[in-house]
Amino acid sequence: MLQQTQVVTVIPYFIKFIKEFPNVKSLSEANLDKVLSLWSGLGYYARARNLHKAAKITHRKYGGKVPNSIDLLTALPGIGRSTAGAILALGFKKKAPI
Repeated sequence: MLQQTQVVTVIPYFIKFIKEFPNVKSLSEANLDKVLSLWSGLGYYARARNLHKAAKITHRKYGGKVPNSIDLLTALPGIGRSTAGAILALGFKKKAPI
């Protein structure tokens, strides 16, 4: 949500989004229109579509657990090396470039 958007703008959207989709499973099972409606106002709707697709893949292939390797993460829609590095460093406490 923060890509190209200020934190102060994102916070209320993030709170609503997490209330509606508290985990990968709930996001993966959601209708794309619902995801896009909660994203409405943030712009860059490709981010929402990629997040939804990534949740579906993560739920189906990895049982809802976020992959913990650069190769698996960058295979997900919308995740490049920088984002994958941030996930590994911050989420898994692994040494990874961001």
